[in-house]
Amino acid sequence: MLHGIDVSSYQPSDYDTDGLDFVFIKVTEGLSYVNPEWVEQRQTARDAGLVTGFYHYPHIANDPTDEAEHFLDQINLVPGDILVLDWEWYGQSVAPEQARAYRAEWLAYVKAAAPGHRVGIYSDLNNWRSVDTDSTTGDFLWIADYVSAGSPRIEHDWTFHQYSETPLDKNVADFPSIESMRAWAGSGGEQPTDETEYEPYPGAAWFRAAPSSPVVTAMGRRLVAEGCSAYAVGPGPRWTDADRRSYSRWQSKLGYSGADADGWPGAASWDALKVPRA
Repeated sequence: MLHGIDVSSYQPSDYDTDGLDFVFIKVTEGLSYVNPEWVEQRQTARDAGLVTGFYHYPHIANDPTDEAEHFLDQINLVPGDILVLDWEWYGQSVAPEQARAYRAEWLAYVKAAAPGHRVGIYSDLNNWRSVDTDSTTGDFLWIADYVSAGSPRIEHDWTFHQYSETPLDKNVADFPSIESMRAWAGSGGEQPTDETEYEPYPGAAWFRAAPSSPVVTAMGRRLVAEGCSAYAVGPGPRWTDADRRSYSRWQSKLGYSGADADGWPGAASWDALKVPRA
């Protein structure tokens, strides 16, 4: 097994990485909170060569897609990053069906928005035993049960086990080597390669004519993968206001502003998006 920890704002940004293979970092909570230490905590992980995961703590009464967007908006993902829903709700008045529905929608949204990444859940033992009914975990389960490392008291397959919270949260991962964990983390979905054929820029007039084309669908999927989605459903082949809003987010992500981020694709931003040939 491999060893790791998870950290939040309660831990310093320069935590000790000696003997660690991975770390999970709290990024967001609800619709507005952002861990003020998370960027520096991520850099500590990167500098130590750790496999790195990021998690969101939910406020179940909120819209899960809004919270997922708040989470993803903070992170400039790189291949191999792992994404987690911290499926807990201390102090919240939450019905079990609410918690299950939130979990399913959040996981589906984040997986669609970040298809190249592993997306799963963290659950404490009580919620797993008393609230879960269908074992919806996304790509993996990270279970908390404070017993011997690697021996959580559940029947379901698990990938990560939080076995202690003293003096900080300690975890093990069910992989035989760090190489196998890196391979798993990096195989969450297809990544574009240098050999991919990309759609050439169709021209400004083509978009303003509100086309219906597989190119629009392919573009939308890339926007979702880049964390720029403004879609309620889709994307689909017909150019819509949701496509334009999503594309505006992409332009803003590239550093454009004002009229240069109006959502109408230009050649430079289109080439940067690398839409695979439909």
